[in-house]
Amino acid sequence: MSEHFDREWLGLREPVDHAARPASLADALAEWVVRVRGANEAPLRVLDLGAGSGSNLRWLAPRLPDPQLWTLVDHDASLLDAARRDAGGERVEHLRVEDFAAAPPALPGAAPAPLLVTGAALLDLVSARWLDALVAACAARGAAVLFALSYDGRIEWSQPDPEDAALLAAVNRHQGTDKGFGPALGPGAAMHLERALERHGYRVEAAASPWELDAARPALVRALIDGWAEAAAAMEPTRAGDFRAWAGRRRAAVIGDGCRLRVGHRDVLGLPPAPGRGSGSGVAAG
Repeated sequence: MSEHFDREWLGLREPVDHAARPASLADALAEWVVRVRGANEAPLRVLDLGAGSGSNLRWLAPRLPDPQLWTLVDHDASLLDAARRDAGGERVEHLRVEDFAAAPPALPGAAPAPLLVTGAALLDLVSARWLDALVAACAARGAAVLFALSYDGRIEWSQPDPEDAALLAAVNRHQGTDKGFGPALGPGAAMHLERALERHGYRVEAAASPWELDAARPALVRALIDGWAEAAAAMEPTRAGDFRAWAGRRRAAVIGDGCRLRVGHRDVLGLPPAPGRGSGSGVAAG
């Protein structure tokens, strides 16, 4: 994987990620676990892709019924070690240091225990081919799927700036460039996942999970604005100066002038059809 995220960035975004995520999808997933498990007390097995330092684990695990056994997969061993330490170790069964850019990681084989494949802030980096292969593998295993915080292409400001539209267009083009998995799905990732799950007969639920930011998160705001300006300049080098100037105005507006910022994301839950059911599916969106 060519994308690397350090602990400082992950720490900045974690509280905002957690505040953004809709509890309704976790509730629906928890009901599925109880229903599928029945009288069988086999643990829910969870495969967390791109687990990083464990933010997804920390948010999701307390909302699902125990027992649970998590396998955390990431290409960065130091982040996985931090995730295990912060989790206390009681739910983390395996750490897998694996670069899965070429193909999705192998799923556990058939077992009586329910399986969840999950990840956060991952899918907008991957290619359509990669995601289709993952969904096919999940369907073959009968695994539930929950992917959170996929960027949806929207960046909205409470106070407009003349360069907002040009910046957003350039950023969204950059989102579609290769992040190590092939041409990235970028803002279309969540919708692509929904359609792929529907084709395999999953019941699909989706909900918005926007970041809501203001001067209370100055370090995160600065990092975002500067990162967007850099990405836009990479797509339009002749306008790099314009985008740097935009970044300066935007930092001042949010941190000094009370401007608010919303960054759109979308969470998608897929629950597999019961064994023997046809391929019909239902969709609910929030």
